[in-house]
Amino acid sequence: MRITWVQPEDLLPHELAASRDEGRDVAALAARWTAAGGDLTPSVSGASPNPAAPDLRALAVELLDAADALPTVNAADEPDDLATLQAGWPAGWSLPTEASYDRLHGAWLGRAAGCLLGKPVEKIPRHGIREILVATGRWPLRDWFTAKGLPADVAARWPWNRRSAPTSLAENIDGMPEDDDLNYPLLALRVLETHGRGFTSADVAQAWLDWLPGGRVFTAERVAYRNLLLGYAPPQSARRHNPFREWIGAQIRTDVYGWVNPGRPDRAAELALRDAAVSHVRGGVHGAIWAAALAAAAPVADTVDEVLDAAEAILPPRSRFAATVREARALGAGTDDWEAVVDELYARHGHLHWVHVRNNAALVAAALAYGRGDLERSITAVVSGGWDTDSTGATVGAVTGALTGASGLPARWVAPLRNRLASSIGGFDGIGFDELAQRTLALAEQGGTEGSVA
Repeated sequence: MRITWVQPEDLLPHELAASRDEGRDVAALAARWTAAGGDLTPSVSGASPNPAAPDLRALAVELLDAADALPTVNAADEPDDLATLQAGWPAGWSLPTEASYDRLHGAWLGRAAGCLLGKPVEKIPRHGIREILVATGRWPLRDWFTAKGLPADVAARWPWNRRSAPTSLAENIDGMPEDDDLNYPLLALRVLETHGRGFTSADVAQAWLDWLPGGRVFTAERVAYRNLLLGYAPPQSARRHNPFREWIGAQIRTDVYGWVNPGRPDRAAELALRDAAVSHVRGGVHGAIWAAALAAAAPVADTVDEVLDAAEAILPPRSRFAATVREARALGAGTDDWEAVVDELYARHGHLHWVHVRNNAALVAAALAYGRGDLERSITAVVSGGWDTDSTGATVGAVTGALTGASGLPARWVAPLRNRLASSIGGFDGIGFDELAQRTLALAEQGGTEGSVA
């Protein structure tokens, strides 16, 4: 049995890559690892095929400790504490602050539709996705994926995501199947309903342990979950032996914090930061507050540009994440050549793991600009771009769904959802998106009478 995302010999190659990306010198650590027979190649799916010998595993733990002790580089440009972030935020916001049920309903439906579209091809590279679509006569992507008509050799070369294929192809969709991109928003809703806006990172961590099965968390969240069980409270839960600290995990958890703070990206970002601190730092946190700010603006804005402007305003301006989304947005704006946009994004970010935050945020920003607020144009673009397809589809779908409102969304993207969401989180399995929208609206209206949470 090989458990993904937690074994020391598998974490270390990812840690060396993460540290180099952050500008830290890990050459000596890498040399010790290779001299002992360790492999420097990070496992794409989180676990190497065979366990390491006890002495090599022990060395991996020692080197992970040594990497944790290395000083942070360029910390001034990458703040992830509330006070420093707030210092750069606008003094005021011009967006409306009352969201309608229809637009919050659209946000939930859009998030589910975009996620569901990307589920069967998660982990399949961009060129594999295109080969599948060409072989089934569906290129460019404009509808659900299907196995009908898919040649056996193409299917063997690019197998569907194992867990998703039985519930996320055109021929078998019957409601929204379980996905972590929906489990986390459900958990955020529960945290807010239980603790209110004064919740802490510790409350989020406890909610994970109480309600979120360990087998339903991945990458940084799985490491943080393990750390919590070992007694490391936030923010240490995010920092100990966690090479995935700047991956996409926190970015997929924070939409609800925006939906309950319509027109107030700053308040949304405050809540998102507390959630993200359980498992992420720097760019991982920036992705979380950016997604929350997108979600705060989308239910009340008139255009996708207003949404993107608001979200960029809460980012530390000299951070790598901010530069990434600004550049990607510019690439996506004013063009109909999506493939050329994605070619450029891969040229700039293709060296990053398919679950890293920056490459996926780049796809999201570019697809939103390219899609111009249209759900179908936006989610099909981002999913066809590859990388973390269900997560990027969910974020893009949530923004464009909120801009449009449930009543304006195409039936072929929302009818298959059957107003039903599966989840392993107690009390939510089979819940309707209409009920989720009502509960979200109640929290948003309650928040309108409260001040900002410090």
